[in-house]
Amino acid sequence: MWQLFQFPLCPFSRKVRLLLGEKGVGYDLVRESPWERRDEFLDMNPAGRTPVMVDDKGTVLIDSWAICEFFEETVNKAPMINGTAINRAEIRRLVAWFDEQFFADVVAPLMHERMKKRLIDRLSPDARVLREAMKLALNHLDYTDYLLDHRNWLGGATMSLADLTAAAHISVADYLGGIDWRGHEQTKRWYSGLKSRPSFRPLLSERMEVISPPQHYDKVDF
Repeated sequence: MWQLFQFPLCPFSRKVRLLLGEKGVGYDLVRESPWERRDEFLDMNPAGRTPVMVDDKGTVLIDSWAICEFFEETVNKAPMINGTAINRAEIRRLVAWFDEQFFADVVAPLMHERMKKRLIDRLSPDARVLREAMKLALNHLDYTDYLLDHRNWLGGATMSLADLTAAAHISVADYLGGIDWRGHEQTKRWYSGLKSRPSFRPLLSERMEVISPPQHYDKVDF
């Protein structure tokens, strides 16, 4: 059995969990707070970041992209990097877009101001940083609206890792109150559909200590 080292608001762990849920791969969750820099965790991943997966044979998988690629190659059910070479390149481009650009613009500043400052530093968030992150979030939702105006799913005709990655990051931003859904009906319908999937429901029931999400957060119809 696999163990997944993660914490509830890690978007990269959420991406892995969604993929594993779609593929029907069993695993146990292990709560890991990477900011604590535990020696045992650093021995597994010197970078000190989640997610990390370990099985009972001693296999260690590090980094969400490497983990997703591993299960994509070893589990035939529900392929998430599919289609032609051009289609697969587009899926990988969008995965990188959300893992890098959306995370840097939106998720990272929200997590720093609304989670890390509160849990670790016992400081109040910087309203200016929050406003800028929320403004950039709107720009990103404009882009997802554009993609969904021209495609069934973000990466093309079928659901893919691009959708799971985007939903993972958006869900964390939404938990932290950083998403204004007004005027983004295309993305809202897409996200509502993903929230209704069995792979997504366990994520919506989890909470980070002392940080409560908006009332609409776990509702499929919001």
